[in-house]
Amino acid sequence: MLNATKDILADLIAFPTVSAESNLVMMAYLATRLEDAGADVRLFNDPTGKKANLFATIGPWKDGGIVLSGHSDVVPATDQPWTSDPFKMVERDGRLYGRGSCDMKGFIAATVAMASEFANSVRDRPLHFAFTYDEEVGCIGAGHLAQSLDQLGIRPNVAIIGEPTQMKIIEGHKGCYEYTTRFQGLEGHGSAPDLGVNAVEYATRYVALLLELKDQLQAMAPKGSPYDPPWTTVNVGAMNGGSAHNVIAPKAQVDWEMRPVQKTDADFVKSQLRSYCHDVLLPKMQAVFPEASIETEVVGEVEGLVPALESEARQIVSALTGSNEAAVVPFGTEAGIFQNLGMDVVVCGPGSIEQAHKADEYLAVDQLSDCLSLLQKLAVKLSGAGHSC
Repeated sequence: MLNATKDILADLIAFPTVSAESNLVMMAYLATRLEDAGADVRLFNDPTGKKANLFATIGPWKDGGIVLSGHSDVVPATDQPWTSDPFKMVERDGRLYGRGSCDMKGFIAATVAMASEFANSVRDRPLHFAFTYDEEVGCIGAGHLAQSLDQLGIRPNVAIIGEPTQMKIIEGHKGCYEYTTRFQGLEGHGSAPDLGVNAVEYATRYVALLLELKDQLQAMAPKGSPYDPPWTTVNVGAMNGGSAHNVIAPKAQVDWEMRPVQKTDADFVKSQLRSYCHDVLLPKMQAVFPEASIETEVVGEVEGLVPALESEARQIVSALTGSNEAAVVPFGTEAGIFQNLGMDVVVCGPGSIEQAHKADEYLAVDQLSDCLSLLQKLAVKLSGAGHSC
C-alpha cells in the first residue's frame, strides 16, 4: 500500500495546482481513481469553470458519515531556491520532496490509495472524500462545498482534516480573516501636494492604525488562551502604490490579515478601522477630491476550529492513533467551515507544518506510513470488525 500511495503522490505533485491556476486535471484524475474503486463521485465547478471541488462517497448515501478532507491547491514555488524540480517528486533519505507533498497532497494520496479497501469495508456508515480548491487563498472552495452539501441535503457527522500535524490530534485553531484594502486618491505633481490626494500616504496612516491595534490586541488575550501567541494577531502582508519620486500616488493597496482567537476581537478591529476611515481619512481625502475612496475587499473570513467538550471526531481518531492527547495550533485550516455545518472535526495528517510553503518541501516516508496505518484501522472499524464508529 505504501508504494501505491507514493505512486499516487508522485502523480499529484506533477499537477501544478498553484492557487492561481486550474485544478481540473488533478480533480479528473482523482475522480477516475475513486470511481474505479466504486465511489459515487460528484464534481462542483467554481463560478469561472476553471476549478472544482470533489465530493465522493463510499457506502450508503445517508447522513451520519465520516469525511476525509484535503485541499488540492498549493502555494507557488517561483523564486524559491529548490534543489530539484518542485513539481517532480524526488525520494531521498526517507523523504518525499515536491511542492504539496506535505501540504497536503500526501494525505490525499493516502486516502485515495485506500479507496478500494474502504469499498470492501464500509457497511452502514458512509465514508466521504472532500477535496477542495483555493484553501491557500481564503478557504474559498470549502465555503462553496459547504453550500453544495447543504443543497444536496447530506449531513456527515465527523470530519478529519488531513493538514500536516505529524499525525497528532488538533482540536482547535484560530480563525483566519484576510482582506485587501484599496485607496483611490488624485494624481498630481510632487511639488504641489495640496492639489492631489496621495493614496500611499493614506494607506500608510491606515497601516499605522493596524499596528496600533496589533499592540492593543496583546492586552486583550483571553485568560487561559491555549494558543501561542495567546492573542489575536494582525499581519500586513503587502503594501503597493505609487510610480515615481515626484508623482502623487493616485492608488494604493494594502493586503492584511488577522487571526482571531475570539470573534469579538475581529469585530473590534473592523469597527476601529471603519470609524477611522469614515471619520478621519475619507473627510480629508474627499475635501480635495470628492471621488476619493477607501474600499475593503473581504478575501475570506474563515472561522476557527473551536475545541468541543464532547467530540466524536476526537474519540474516533484517539482510538485509531492510541493517543488521548489533543492540542491547538495557531495556523488555520478549513476545519471551522465543516464545524459550522454541524460536524465534529479534528485536524490530523502526515508531515510537519514547518515544511509547508518552503523550498524543498518534503513529507517523511514514516509519516505517510503512519497515516496509512490510521486509515487502515479506520477501514477495519467501518467494517464492524473493530469497535463501532
